[in-house]
Amino acid sequence: MKKSFKSVVGLKYDAGNSKAAPKVIAKGHGDIAEQILALAQDNGILIHEDPALMEVLGQLDLGQDIPEALYFTIAEFIAYSYVLQGKVPDNWEQPGIPHRV
Repeated sequence: MKKSFKSVVGLKYDAGNSKAAPKVIAKGHGDIAEQILALAQDNGILIHEDPALMEVLGQLDLGQDIPEALYFTIAEFIAYSYVLQGKVPDNWEQPGIPHRV
């Protein structure tokens, strides 16, 4: 059975600009939410389900930076997504975690 999402918010972080906060680049409800999720899945984008976080992010406008109060939480998601993709700092050696060569 396909899981149905009522709302989604897409964030983008420019890793090349360490002073820039993640921004809202997509948001939608119902069928639009499903289309956003499909595009994310097709492009290998990490999807995280968190109703409480969605409640906060859903109040933001397109193009708006996430609030400073969410920096740590979102940074953890970004870091985790990098590790899942095998992107870790050169000096970070953890057993069992693949490193890119």
